[in-house]
Amino acid sequence: MFKKPLSNLKTSAPLRSSDRRKLKQRVAYWSPDGDPLWFSLAKDADELIPTVYTLWKKYDLLPCITTPTAVIPVLMGGADLMIPGVVQILSSQTLVPPQLVAISQYIKDSPTTCGPPLAPEGKGKRLHLLHSWKDCLFNVGSRVDPPGVVEIQEVGESKEGAEGQAAETDITGKQDEPKVSTILRNAVLQAIRATLKSLPTSSFPVPAGTFYSSYILPYRPAFVHIKHSTYKSLAAFLKVLDKQEPLVMSVAASHSEVLSHTPYVSLRDIQLKEEKREKREEEEKARVQEMEIKELWKPHAPSGSGRFFSEGGFDSSALYTYAELKATVIKYITARHLVNAHDQSYVNVSQDEVLLSIVAGKNDSDESLEFLKREEVVQKLSEKMQNWYEIRAEGREPLLRKGQLKPISVVAKTRQGRRANTLISGFEPFLLEADEMAEELRRICAGSTGVSPLPGKAVRSEVLVQGKQIKAVTDFLLSRGVPKKWIETADLTVKK
Repeated sequence: MFKKPLSNLKTSAPLRSSDRRKLKQRVAYWSPDGDPLWFSLAKDADELIPTVYTLWKKYDLLPCITTPTAVIPVLMGGADLMIPGVVQILSSQTLVPPQLVAISQYIKDSPTTCGPPLAPEGKGKRLHLLHSWKDCLFNVGSRVDPPGVVEIQEVGESKEGAEGQAAETDITGKQDEPKVSTILRNAVLQAIRATLKSLPTSSFPVPAGTFYSSYILPYRPAFVHIKHSTYKSLAAFLKVLDKQEPLVMSVAASHSEVLSHTPYVSLRDIQLKEEKREKREEEEKARVQEMEIKELWKPHAPSGSGRFFSEGGFDSSALYTYAELKATVIKYITARHLVNAHDQSYVNVSQDEVLLSIVAGKNDSDESLEFLKREEVVQKLSEKMQNWYEIRAEGREPLLRKGQLKPISVVAKTRQGRRANTLISGFEPFLLEADEMAEELRRICAGSTGVSPLPGKAVRSEVLVQGKQIKAVTDFLLSRGVPKKWIETADLTVKK
């Protein structure tokens, strides 16, 4: 299915404009009006596949399979047609994979049905979708609405050729004008019941064109046009509805036809449901769970911190968070009565040989270390321990590594005169891949990107994005679950 615009065709190697035009022409064949009529799936493919523009002009070009109205938006989203979604098929059609077929909308008691019901037995895919209404190939053309309700009839069968060859069916299509007229009239009744009856009087009069486009068309159960009805024009249709003016002055919500009207699923209902589904999907995508990042510390015997834990009776092989480290220090100084009697936020460091050896530096004198605040003791102890970190991301195995975790660096610099570029580095520990990031940022920023190894660091890379893209890069990292505190930005293009 054509999910991406043809203007965004991508190749593994750069293409000249002439080659790109040839490639587009090979993909699709166009009408003089600019509508794509046929397309092929490969360079040397002999089979041409008709677009919906072609099928609307020649209904019997492909065998027809119908599906419920509610399934149409799902197919337009790119999903394949499953077996339970098949409603009807012509009894004379013999479908042999990989035969091309057309999918149309099924309307109950409508002439668009294509023969007796086909029992949807089993599960799995029935059809693989190649092209649909409103996909990117369709949007290249005039983007017109479907032609409406069409009657497809089997008028005869004839066997040709050798025995066992599939029979050919002559199918003719014509617009069912009385049916279209009924659909439009029901759309008016549906609109009155659903919306028009609750409008304030100040909303009237309503121009006829607005009434048709805003209230009749959205409440149709199927794609039909007034020119395919018995009325042929909007003026004639409104005249039948007792509206002689070009303005709709009011509606009669208490009319017997309105009261007896049975509501149905309209095109507006389907559109609103699809919009809600798309909004829900976007919200779910936007609701990326933030990575859980823990900085950890482990006792290190050569630096002396291991002695503190062993003397205090603590586990010298465990990993500690900063909060746990702070609790360990408090427990240690409380057990040894090292809390200063005059100010409990201070610790009598000089009274404990183990604690003094931990906090003492090369240039520190014993007098300067007689008293220290608790937070200073915890900080100096952590500096004598090994740094570790743990990262937990949704759908990924927890990552536990030794070393100090540093924020991702996002820096805008000026290179080669006035050209500004944005450089991203230090992202590997956060479960991000350089090539994938470069590709996503190329699409988001609509500019060139590149990946190069960092000097002196064989396993680390740097991603370059053309232009000053600090905000775009930051938003991308946040969308990947990286906490904001772990993103460090700098704009070096600003002159001081």
